[in-house]
Amino acid sequence: MKQSIKMALSSILSNKMRSFLTVLGVIIGVVAVVVLSSLGEGAMDSVTGQIEDLGANLMQVTVKTDRYTGIDLDNLASLADGETISAVSPVLSQSVTAKSTLDTYDCTLEGVGASYFYIRQLEVEQGVTVGELDNDLRLPVCVIGVKVADRLFGTRDVVGQSVSVRGYDLRIVGVLEEQGSSMIISDDEKIIIPFTLAQRMFGSTSITSFYASGASEDVMDQAEQRLRRFVSARVSDPDDDFSLTSQSAVLDMMDEVTATLTTLITGIAGIALLVGGIGIMNIMLVSVTERTREIGIRKAIGAPRSAILMQFLVEAIVLSVAGALIGLAVSTALLMALRGPMGIPTLAVSPGSATLALTFAVCIGVLFGIYPANKASKLNPIEALRHE
Repeated sequence: MKQSIKMALSSILSNKMRSFLTVLGVIIGVVAVVVLSSLGEGAMDSVTGQIEDLGANLMQVTVKTDRYTGIDLDNLASLADGETISAVSPVLSQSVTAKSTLDTYDCTLEGVGASYFYIRQLEVEQGVTVGELDNDLRLPVCVIGVKVADRLFGTRDVVGQSVSVRGYDLRIVGVLEEQGSSMIISDDEKIIIPFTLAQRMFGSTSITSFYASGASEDVMDQAEQRLRRFVSARVSDPDDDFSLTSQSAVLDMMDEVTATLTTLITGIAGIALLVGGIGIMNIMLVSVTERTREIGIRKAIGAPRSAILMQFLVEAIVLSVAGALIGLAVSTALLMALRGPMGIPTLAVSPGSATLALTFAVCIGVLFGIYPANKASKLNPIEALRHE
């Protein structure tokens, strides 16, 4: 085997350009499977992280009809039994124009209960969050995102300042920690106020949307069933009058999408590698023809058929693996270059992608090298020696 590998490398290096063009198809196939799968995994990890950042056990209920028995703060609070549901918070959200002494800014105003920050796993970098007392007394206070602070005041040191929304002067009591860009939600562009104040501000008397947090991942199914029973008893058509979205369901859906995309990407890369394999078989057949006299001499001095077979098969595998290694190097460079533009700092060649690429390469080498190698091993030594 050692001698076969040496001969294979010697033959490949003696025709560098031809060898490179031969493995170009394998290189393209490997780059396709590694880069596409890594981009897919990176994007899905980023989206999954954003979903989990919203709250690992988060559930959201939205009532879609006006014809229902109203949900009030008292019966909503009774949902938090501590066994299946740890916390609940009503939510009332509207787009508004906020004003300060310096500027105006179009953003989202969200009225919430005191448990909202726990459910959403939100922290403040300055000040405090909206609390129970703020809701009980309808105090005109707010917590703002960093983009709101930057736009309205040009600084994030704004605790104690006031912002005007729909004629209400809201005193800023806290500034949220920066969340960064997100494809799902941006808390940096929010103004959060007590829910009771939002009800008065928008003339709302009932609760049509609320968040809940499951007590643990193990009881999420029971928590969802409890929420469904709670809302179904208050609407006329439980199938259409409300929706319940849970983070676990969203994550399961994302897993299904990932599996489908992985299958699609593997199929595309498989076609590219198939084309590369055909190129390897073609050049190996040419190599057998060019080296017919060499094969005849080796067989004439006693080389068994298995030695000839192994010589050409190893050469095909070495070509294919060399193409895979070059493809992995190119993929690594491409992914490093794409980290900044894609906004995914962890983008890299995953061990799974590298293993898949090398496995494909070896299989391609064996599959498309076996025919030329078998043809070479069957040559008659006398006829081979007569070949010009």
